[in-house]
Amino acid sequence: MNLRNSQVFFLTTLRILIGWHFLYEGIVKIMNPGWSSLGYLLDSKGLFANFFISLTYNSTILQTIDFINIWGLTLIGLGLILGAFTRFSTLCGILLLSLYYLSHPASPSLEYMLPQEGSYLIVNKTLIEIFSLLVLFVFPTGKIVGLDRLISKLK
Repeated sequence: MNLRNSQVFFLTTLRILIGWHFLYEGIVKIMNPGWSSLGYLLDSKGLFANFFISLTYNSTILQTIDFINIWGLTLIGLGLILGAFTRFSTLCGILLLSLYYLSHPASPSLEYMLPQEGSYLIVNKTLIEIFSLLVLFVFPTGKIVGLDRLISKLK
């Protein structure tokens, strides 16, 4: 890929900022031993609400979701910040954010227990972050600036 230095800089910065967001959210949950996705799942709305709410009925499933959520956020964040396994990290990030979006779709007609930052019609920050990760998937900056570059050289 022939990218200008400014393009590499801004794409890499975008990757690191999104990585920071994921990592921070994971660490906050690690540091709070009482954290659970229970409230978030019970607050699901929209077309897939029944599915997400049904995940709370079994404590083993809920504990598994919490574990995947906490460590998924943390590892995705580290991968994006370090530029390690960036394509895999971006795909996992897209999947996780898509689940968040499906659980809490953006619509001014839906009211959630936790306050929203505004009245959204389809587009919210979760959807924007999903598409930002899609851009990063198309432009894998980890092979330019990151551990992926070292990994590919070792191969």
